[in-house]
Amino acid sequence: MAIAKAERLMNLALCLLGTRRPLSKRELRESIEAYLEAGSDDSFNRMFERDKDDLRELGLVIETVENLDGETGYLARRDSNRLPPITLDAEEAAALGLAAKVWQQARLAGAASGALQKLRAAGLPEDVDPYGAHGALEPRIPVHEAAFEPLMLACRDRRPVVFDYRKANAAQPGQRHVEPWALECWRGHWYLAGWDRDRGAERVFRLSRITGKVRSRGGRFTVPVPDVVTVRETVASWAGETADRSARIRLRSDAGYPLRAKATTVRELGDGWDELEIPYGHGLDAWLVEFGPDVVVLEPAELRADVVDRLRAVAKG
Repeated sequence: MAIAKAERLMNLALCLLGTRRPLSKRELRESIEAYLEAGSDDSFNRMFERDKDDLRELGLVIETVENLDGETGYLARRDSNRLPPITLDAEEAAALGLAAKVWQQARLAGAASGALQKLRAAGLPEDVDPYGAHGALEPRIPVHEAAFEPLMLACRDRRPVVFDYRKANAAQPGQRHVEPWALECWRGHWYLAGWDRDRGAERVFRLSRITGKVRSRGGRFTVPVPDVVTVRETVASWAGETADRSARIRLRSDAGYPLRAKATTVRELGDGWDELEIPYGHGLDAWLVEFGPDVVVLEPAELRADVVDRLRAVAKG
């Protein structure tokens, strides 16, 4: 929202909340500088109606009444716009305190800290330990990708975006036009779910593969946002979490901890190599390629062929 419009809405809200009687359009126009500069009556009327609708959408209860002079008046009664008292038990207060400490990025940390101060002013107990019995734990959500913040804001504001994205088997990134739905962290990596306009389908993107800047685009979403966006389930299927088959690979002894964590069996081969058996499902080939020369696929043959094809595509670039 532009600063000028935000200031205008704030001034209108203060006028409506501060009056003891209904104010007419004429009185509101004379009280708010931005309305005096609106120009014609038609321009003012359109601006006022939009502002009134915006305030109501934000939750302000605005009453419309007929005053003694026969004009329509407006006011926002304080008792109708007062939030109920905030009452939190110890567990709820601890959960809010813990959530406020999760974000470590400067922009989000300031917002979380401010929210926590407001809650304490409204009655959040000062002596609640947000860590409870696990005081040694420091909750964090790590974010290293530059794309995180612009995508977070785009998801919030429902703004389409454009970014360059490098697939695991591609040497060069390609441009994607996306309607962003949700961000989610899974096993230390951030993923974006949204509607890929070029492909006409839902897609999930790993933020670490976004290159360059995320650029916002005007216009609205062309596809409704689903009630439930299954980011983790999609990524899990890529990584073989839902697989019912097994693959055998060779892995260097000092590499590939994520693969070792998934392995059902591990056998030392000597000469700096181990043999692992891991779940095999859709997308496992793309994951294995990320480990480069530290992984050699033994079987099945189709998985080995897929990994070789991906490596060749990267080498050609």
